[in-house]
Amino acid sequence: MLGVLLLSVLALAGLGLPAPADQRPSGGQCVERECFALFHGPATFANASQVCERLRGHLMTVRSTVAAEVISLLLSGDGGASPRLWIGLQRPQGCGDQGPLGPLRGFQWVTGDNHTSYSRWARPDGDRDGAPPCGPLCVAVSVAAIGPGDPAWEAQPCDAEAAGFLCELHFEASCRPLAVETGGRRVSVAYSTPFGARGADFQALPVGSSAAAAALGLQLECAAPPGAVEGRWGREAPGAWDCAVEKGGCEYGCNHSAGAPRCVCPHEAALQADGRSCAAAAAPSCNDSLCEHFCVSNPTAPGSYSCMCATGYKLAADQHSCEDVDDCAQVPRVCQQRCVNTHGGFQCLCDEGYEMVDGECVELLDPCFGSDCEYQCQPVGTDKYECICAEGFVPNPEDLHRCQLFCNETECPADCDPHNPHICYCPEGFILDEGNVCVDIDECEQGNSCGQHECQNLLGTYQCICGPGSPLEGQVSLNCDSKPSSKPKAKEENIREEEEGSGEDSTSPTPDPTLSTPPAQPVHSVVLIGTSIATLSLVVALLALLCHLRKKRGAARVEMEYKCASPAKAVALQKL
Repeated sequence: MLGVLLLSVLALAGLGLPAPADQRPSGGQCVERECFALFHGPATFANASQVCERLRGHLMTVRSTVAAEVISLLLSGDGGASPRLWIGLQRPQGCGDQGPLGPLRGFQWVTGDNHTSYSRWARPDGDRDGAPPCGPLCVAVSVAAIGPGDPAWEAQPCDAEAAGFLCELHFEASCRPLAVETGGRRVSVAYSTPFGARGADFQALPVGSSAAAAALGLQLECAAPPGAVEGRWGREAPGAWDCAVEKGGCEYGCNHSAGAPRCVCPHEAALQADGRSCAAAAAPSCNDSLCEHFCVSNPTAPGSYSCMCATGYKLAADQHSCEDVDDCAQVPRVCQQRCVNTHGGFQCLCDEGYEMVDGECVELLDPCFGSDCEYQCQPVGTDKYECICAEGFVPNPEDLHRCQLFCNETECPADCDPHNPHICYCPEGFILDEGNVCVDIDECEQGNSCGQHECQNLLGTYQCICGPGSPLEGQVSLNCDSKPSSKPKAKEENIREEEEGSGEDSTSPTPDPTLSTPPAQPVHSVVLIGTSIATLSLVVALLALLCHLRKKRGAARVEMEYKCASPAKAVALQKL
């Protein structure tokens, strides 16, 4: 059907003329958005491909009978000549099977595929028509190849020259030929396409084509908005042209009764700036409304709208502004105890002695209820508490619910078991002295705690001021040596020495009394002598320890001011 239509409307102008130097097509036609151009002049397959690609197209692909009919129509104006013309079918280099390889016999289109529903080879038995059996081979069409009918395909060497070629071009949109109603008067329209084809009869014109009606002094151009597939004829100058051509370009109607043609629009629409388009008159909408919060268009009444307010507000008397709603004045009450109104909302509060729990006011509990303080719990505010300790104790930094011994003086009373006064405890860094008194241990006098660096005794501990030769020079540390020491910490050694020197053995268990007395044995004289020597040595050791302790207590009073200014120390219990 399309072929019959093309045959009835196609009358190409200028066919058969020699191709000019700028490779202008000698003929062309468009079917919807696909256009085809015929070029005359000797050219190899490669040269023909370059010309089509410069036009943003490619050599023609003849995939259907419609494309074959277009070729016949383009060639019908050649005055009986039957030149060979390149089409976009080729076979790459190589020797293939001489038998048929599908409809295209091993060839493929220049678009890189071999899809087709049509083929018309000049020789049905393959390409044994004088062409070399090995590629590259290209295909040309000719009417005289197999007699009357559609042009037949012949394989030719690609470097051979054909009499011309056919190009195929794709466009995004197209326009119909101009509709001219002159009341019986014939008006000729000349068309020019973007790919150079010219004529008076086209099935369709791609965007960018121009139409000239010399008798009317009219020049129009085919254009389309982005994304559209159907274009419209127009011009840059505003206003209508002759109403006999495309209704003067008017969207609704063209009127020339007053002399010059002009476009008219329906009563509910207004003429736009181009003098040809119509648009509905602007109606009140939410874009132009004065609603303070929200605007809702009415779909049943175009141009009308309603204003709405956010939660906590209500529409004022002017139906546009919004005013706050006093939620606290509503009945029933919105809050259990106290209510405070805010802009657009409210806030519920509880009376003193109550707290808000999941939106309800509940009576407060004693914050110390269920606490696990070791000594005593003290409320802090209405919902918090803190653990306090007895005199001489402070909360343990690692567990604030527990208490530990603390002493910020050189001497403090020991913590003794009331049921067993012989079991007493001192803070870490202190040693039990006479009268159940805990005395600070001067680690700087107990051996070489800091080595060659300066040692400062503190309450319950000491510190070393690292000097030259130490990686910690200028800093305070318990060990100025960068390498980890394999010896026990100095503090632990001194504590052990003081414990051993105190005359009490906390690790040795007291022997259990025996149930029977062994029989008396004669005592050897050597045993008596050894026992006497041991007893004498013990007395000497006790005297030496007593002298040492008295000397230490005197020195402690001298250093009282310095030690009391020292920071509080971490304390731990030790049994003596």
